[in-house]
Amino acid sequence: MSDTIDYGNLMHHAMRGLIKQVLENVAKNGLPGNHHFFITFDTNHPDVEIADWLSDRYPGEMTVVVQHWFDNLDITDDGFSITLNFGNNPEPLYIPFDALQTFVDPSVEFGLRFETQDGEDGEEEDAEIMPAPMTHVEDHEVAADEPVKEAEVVSLDSFRK
Repeated sequence: MSDTIDYGNLMHHAMRGLIKQVLENVAKNGLPGNHHFFITFDTNHPDVEIADWLSDRYPGEMTVVVQHWFDNLDITDDGFSITLNFGNNPEPLYIPFDALQTFVDPSVEFGLRFETQDGEDGEEEDAEIMPAPMTHVEDHEVAADEPVKEAEVVSLDSFRK
């Protein structure tokens, strides 16, 4: 038994649970209002399932936009599957929650960044609340009239001794 509470990993799991809950609500009810998501994930994660041409084009990480058109959003305990449109070509994706690197909803200036940091066991991970402003992600542009504001960065490191 450890003699410390691993707040970093507890926060990591809580934030992934928050994303799961948000996606479950979107799967059930659709995207409310102006909400939309930029989701960056590790394409090398062993459980990621994407088309070969996508993994060739994005060999380390990929950012997808869940906004105007998506289909077949299905959430499991370990991740989610979704069909997205890439140049008028619908492609199914499976993204495990453990592969997530960032989750941003710029409509409400909310964002999470998951960073891997080697701890004593080599597997400590950290979640950080980050600013959400983005005006261009991959080949998807945010509407020009969307306000871009700065947000405060809060790192879990600030709570560590």
